Amino acid sequence: MDYRQCATRTTLIVMLVTATVVVCQTRKEFRYTVGPHASVSVVNQYGPITVTPAPGNQVVVTAVLHSDKVEIDQSQSANRVELISHLLPGSTSDSGRVDYEVLVPPDASVSLHSSTGPLRAEKLHGDVTLEGATANVDVHDISNAHVHVKTLDGPVILSNISDGHVEITSISGNVTLDEVSGPLVQVSSNSGKILYTGDFGSGGEYSLMSHTGDIDANVASYASFDVIARSIKGRVENDFLLGPKHTPFAIKAGSAFAGTLNKAASSVKLSSFSGKIHLRKRQP
Repeated sequence: MDYRQCATRTTLIVMLVTATVVVCQTRKEFRYTVGPHASVSVVNQYGPITVTPAPGNQVVVTAVLHSDKVEIDQSQSANRVELISHLLPGSTSDSGRVDYEVLVPPDASVSLHSSTGPLRAEKLHGDVTLEGATANVDVHDISNAHVHVKTLDGPVILSNISDGHVEITSISGNVTLDEVSGPLVQVSSNSGKILYTGDFGSGGEYSLMSHTGDIDANVASYASFDVIARSIKGRVENDFLLGPKHTPFAIKAGSAFAGTLNKAASSVKLSSFSGKIHLRKRQP
């Protein structure tokens, strides 16, 4: 067999494999009529889920199944819609993949679960719950809602979250918060880094905790908060001139600091066991 014959046969094999993949993909669409404050849940073992708002009272789900080794169990009970990717015997992470695109009324509450993701939700004002293992999580432009995120090592990015009740738990994934504010913002990570950029809102409680990961808070000079920052074995740095504040522990330069800025409207706690903590003055 000469090179030309080998190349031709290889090309044919690739074409046949590609054609098989295309044929095995199935596109399905589901529509549900719901009332105000509907609840929508999507459980997907493998593959992305994206949720965006749409006007009206319809939930529209478009799903692309990558093989016949997975099917979708779906149901509606009153104002609750549920979809589950049901893996069949012999399925793998590739053959069991389903890609979901979900349109919901803006006031709907959504719950998304995927091991691999990515998971994405935007421009909603209903509660949002996202859970994954290695899934990337992206939530932005959410207002007046609860946002709950749980991951093992997938990175988490939240941006433009206003008046939110935010709780994030991650084992080793990095967590990035950009312009996130609300009455309660809590981040807990074992080894992932935490990056916060914003002004800590007005009148909220903010708690950023990582066991071994670094915490970097870039805060505007006009922000109003009181702060306690402490790392048992890591270094702690502060760029602000803070007013005095009483603490239940002794302040030690380089490992802990506390104080107030402006009217101290919000309460901020930054804590780590061995990670570094830096409260930075955000550049205009």
